[in-house]
Amino acid sequence: MMNETAAVSKVNVRKITVTAMLGALATILMFFEFSVPFIMPGFIKMDFSELPALIAAFSMGPVSGIAVCFIKNIVNLLHTTSGGVGEISNFILGVCFVLPAGLIYKRNKSQKGALIGALTGAVIMAVVSVFSNYFIVYPVYENFMPMEAIIGAYQAINHNVRNLWDALIWFNMPFTFVKGMFSVVITFLVYKRISPILKGKH
Repeated sequence: MMNETAAVSKVNVRKITVTAMLGALATILMFFEFSVPFIMPGFIKMDFSELPALIAAFSMGPVSGIAVCFIKNIVNLLHTTSGGVGEISNFILGVCFVLPAGLIYKRNKSQKGALIGALTGAVIMAVVSVFSNYFIVYPVYENFMPMEAIIGAYQAINHNVRNLWDALIWFNMPFTFVKGMFSVVITFLVYKRISPILKGKH
């Protein structure tokens, strides 16, 4: 009985440690954000910080994936330029991505299950991004940049944009989906190699 308790305790400690390490990696990746000229306005940034969270969700469960999202945004609060609103939105979207992915993979631990879970998470994240940006992010950003200027930045790329809903649906939603899919592709390329290490089975 004591051996079983010790084994469970060892697994829990390892799980917490690996989750913290992936959270640190996600934090670092969040710093390496970059613009995508001619595709998105300059104030919209691309980063791959959801990648460690997705790996955590697959290897240790959805709670670990959510924890990674939480860690990276808490650390990012130390130098936030959005009063924490950007971090709240990023956390919400991260959870929308890794929670479905982790839950579906947990029920069907196969490559097909992982793919269905990741795609489901990416779609949910993309759809939720429209409402997250409209109701949470842009009302705050409007204090720093007039809405006319925000819409103008989108119109410079596509003159058919008439309002913020157009901008979010035509630009932010597909952009967020593609961003998620980058993490999905990279995860599928590296997961088999790193999974034994993350689970302590190497």
